Amino acid sequence: MIAAARAVLALALLAVFYALVAAMVLLWAAFLAAALWTAGAPGVQTPPMSVITACAAFAPIVFGMVWAVIRTARPAAAREDAVTVTRRGAPELWDTVEELALDIGTRPPGHIRLTAEANASVTEDAPLLGLAPGRRVLYLGLPLLAGLSRAELRAVLAHELGHFSRRHSRFGVVAHRGAAGLVAARQAIQDAAAANDLVRLYAGGPLLLLNLYTYVFRWLTRPVRRRQELEADREAARVAGPDAVADALRSTTALDAAWQEFLAEFLAPMRRATGRIPDDPFRAFAHMVEAPELREPLAALRARAVERPADPDDAHPALATRLERLARLPAAEPGTASLSLDPFSLDPLALRPRYAVALGRVMLPGPDAGTRVPWRDWLTELAEHRATRILPPLAEAVREVEETEGMGRKKADPERKPEPEPGTGSVTAPATEPDALTVQRVLRLLDSGRRMPLARALNSRLPHGERMFHGERTEHDPLGPLAEALAVLIGAQLVAKGTAYWAMNWTGPSILVPPDGIAPETIRTWADTAVRLPGQTRQLGLHLAALGVDERAPLPSTDPAGDTADGLAPAGKARQISITPGITGPARRRIKAVGGLALTVLLLMTGLSLALWANSDDPSYPRVPVTRWTDRYQPGGGTGTEPAPFPTYQQPTFPARPTIPTFQLPPRSVPTIRIEPVIPRPAP
Repeated sequence: MIAAARAVLALALLAVFYALVAAMVLLWAAFLAAALWTAGAPGVQTPPMSVITACAAFAPIVFGMVWAVIRTARPAAAREDAVTVTRRGAPELWDTVEELALDIGTRPPGHIRLTAEANASVTEDAPLLGLAPGRRVLYLGLPLLAGLSRAELRAVLAHELGHFSRRHSRFGVVAHRGAAGLVAARQAIQDAAAANDLVRLYAGGPLLLLNLYTYVFRWLTRPVRRRQELEADREAARVAGPDAVADALRSTTALDAAWQEFLAEFLAPMRRATGRIPDDPFRAFAHMVEAPELREPLAALRARAVERPADPDDAHPALATRLERLARLPAAEPGTASLSLDPFSLDPLALRPRYAVALGRVMLPGPDAGTRVPWRDWLTELAEHRATRILPPLAEAVREVEETEGMGRKKADPERKPEPEPGTGSVTAPATEPDALTVQRVLRLLDSGRRMPLARALNSRLPHGERMFHGERTEHDPLGPLAEALAVLIGAQLVAKGTAYWAMNWTGPSILVPPDGIAPETIRTWADTAVRLPGQTRQLGLHLAALGVDERAPLPSTDPAGDTADGLAPAGKARQISITPGITGPARRRIKAVGGLALTVLLLMTGLSLALWANSDDPSYPRVPVTRWTDRYQPGGGTGTEPAPFPTYQQPTFPARPTIPTFQLPPRSVPTIRIEPVIPRPAP
């Protein structure tokens, strides 16, 4: 009941999400209309440029969310990083898949596509949000075919077909599309914000709300989808057996880690250093998985896979939980054998090599990927590259010690003219020695007592991860790397003569296979004795002479690009390697699309707003009535109705000026003042 309630809530939440997207579109359109209406309203001083800019910034965001909804609501297109397998190209694989689908009781997939990932999945591109049946596709990773056993591969196929069970296929499609829609919408906003600075200013709010919505949706659907994974495990255990399913789960986890290690530690470094890639990287990976030195590491990965916790964003439960549920199931009935496949065998009914080659071109497309060579030749070059990568630091260390100790060699002067020998008159070329790494230069430094300066110069140039040889660090054994480098230099001379070869070792440096009659560790012992014990270089020279190695011969180039300056690196143009990732074609197209959409909306809205603003009427104010001249006065007097042929002006008449009233002052009357009483009288 709880699971059903969560499913109903998830569906309701998905419907609300679609409604919110529609409301966002309507709100954005309303802002556009309001901006245009405001620009054309009378009395507006300037167009609303802030609203126009916001609408232009939100245009890629709204378009991305609408496109995400449309893309997830309709049947999804086929993945571009996959190769379709036909029935004629892999009949045994198709027979196995159809038989497992019949045993499980479901409709088999209509297409099988190979991918370059250590995983398998199924999709059903059903219309109406998965409520109607649609096209089923099975995606199968080639790394799984390279490393799984037949029983484990059959269990993986049964698990994926178990997802088509009637108990959860419909909700699984809806939940998957809902989660895919939310992820696609969030990715669209992030891509738009990364592609344009204007969009980045306004993308924070929608992205925050969408992240919260995605978290709630996943919180509702995660328990239901994990329950579906456990149901698919039960279906696979019923057909293939619980033990086979458990082994497949452990092996898939280990193969995923091994595949990532192969890409990061072998394929990518070889591609950067030499520019060469295998035409079939999956066969090279199969060679790695089958190597004896990797049996124990792969077994340890399978054992530690149980300790891996479940990813919060992953629909799969923790591996420990799945194994515990499988252990409770009854064992499979005996005799339930099915067709199996071995894709890398010589059986013509198995998966043909052309599919792996085609998928390798899809995984590493374009001419910039590198030069494609046969995968066996690539393994040989990889072994030689991993073995001789210590020689460039050795060459630099030898050159530094020679210059420091005053033992440097004089190079030939190309402008110096040859001089005749005294007394003969014959001209000879000047004696020159190429500045190339040779065994003689290393032995000469050892004879002169410069072993410790040479060892310190070499150790300072070694990468941190390579400062350990035979379990001892350079701090404890400073002469160990020098002895190893001298042994590699001798081995490179033997390989150049064609009497030895390098064998690939996937867990350490490549192993030298010397000529017949000599053990692989013998040359390492000779070099170690010459480095550690003074006076033993002559004995090493005798051994090398017996093997036909010339101490003065420079190391020939193994790079197909041409000759070398030090016998190690091309003397021509250096290989340009940039640590800054370049902009891919899809990213460049996305940047142009986002910028073009925002700029188009901005220019259109600005132009329409300016046009409406310029044509808007001025505001009306109350005016004082003014008496105008009319044509009421006609020639000859009278008031006619017909207008005069020419305007007639008459002298206007003004009213008579009013008479200014005169004011008269009243008659002047001065009061009489008797001052006699005031004047004093004389005394009598």
